[in-house]
Amino acid sequence: MNDNDSEGLDFSTVLASTVHDMKNSLTLMMQSWTQWVERLPPELAQSGERGVIEYESLRLNGMLMQMLGLYKLQINALPLRPDWVEVDDLLQAQLARHTEILQARHISSSYSLENDELLHFMDEELIGSVIANVINNSIRYTRSTIHLHAAMEDSQLMIAISDDGQGYPADMLGRYSSGTRDADVTQGSTGLGLYFGQCIARLHQRDGRHGYIELSNGGRLGGGEFRLYLP
Repeated sequence: MNDNDSEGLDFSTVLASTVHDMKNSLTLMMQSWTQWVERLPPELAQSGERGVIEYESLRLNGMLMQMLGLYKLQINALPLRPDWVEVDDLLQAQLARHTEILQARHISSSYSLENDELLHFMDEELIGSVIANVINNSIRYTRSTIHLHAAMEDSQLMIAISDDGQGYPADMLGRYSSGTRDADVTQGSTGLGLYFGQCIARLHQRDGRHGYIELSNGGRLGGGEFRLYLP
């Protein structure tokens, strides 16, 4: 490689391409893992190690998705495809993605809505990825229970993910929204997840209002509570 080639190398583009390949490899690996587990006797298939592998794989997949999403945001290549979404289906689908992990860790889960026919205009895939990331984080820190709740507050959709763990550290509490407070990506995967959620929420706007996220303690289950607000 000559000097001109080296100077023209865009590291962020190389990183994004590598992350994409890693995500594809992880997907293939987990498909093979699932097929292999199905052939194991029950006493081995239900081992604690299975829960660890599947949880960490979901967590890794979530981080790779966030990195790709943030890269696309940086180059203005992350399209927002909003549509009317049934919130009941959205919450149910995100919990269903984590059914095996929740069962393996003996964590109970549930969801509730202010109105069973609650609809909202949003990008279902992006918002779903934010919720999935928070559920992954809650699985890591909760004691025994996770609950999702959706309601309308001040003409905004509010989606809360609550757990019965020890709660968020005091220095993480509050509202995250560009211009008010930004998540710190140097906090590792937690910081990356918060920043991703903050960016996706802010993409949703209406009548001059932007979406945002908020962290608090002592919610419905007494532990940490993540709230996502969409106008």
